[in-house]
Amino acid sequence: MTFDPENNVVKHCSEGMVSEGLGQMEKAKSLFEQAWNEAYTDFEKFIAAHFVARHQQDTIGKLKWDKTALEWVLKINQESVKASYPSLYLNIGKCYEDLKAFSQAEWYYEQAYAHLDYLPDDGYGNMIRSGVLAGLERIEKQLQ
Repeated sequence: MTFDPENNVVKHCSEGMVSEGLGQMEKAKSLFEQAWNEAYTDFEKFIAAHFVARHQQDTIGKLKWDKTALEWVLKINQESVKASYPSLYLNIGKCYEDLKAFSQAEWYYEQAYAHLDYLPDDGYGNMIRSGVLAGLERIEKQLQ
């Protein structure tokens, strides 16, 4: 996935990440919302929604924004964005799990699992793989 550092949405999200790292959560949230408000392309909407989701105060809000990010990324016809699928499906599955909607959580965790091959073989990829497997294990216990 290629990020254009001159793109305003990317700039806002980058600045938001820096603010998060400095513990300036309200500033980060504001920058991510600004990115969403300026987003025009499917890619920009996907990126902005993903970051807005991180700053929701409740599970329903997070679920809405994670699903929005997934909706937009699925419209992008580029192989490189498929590496985002497992994380998005994982996040949505976790929201449904937290809401005790275990059948829906299972479906999203299974989708995340089905897309694991798109992940890089690095620390990030391993973290997402572990999260997906842990989610599937928790759901299996809930559905027994």
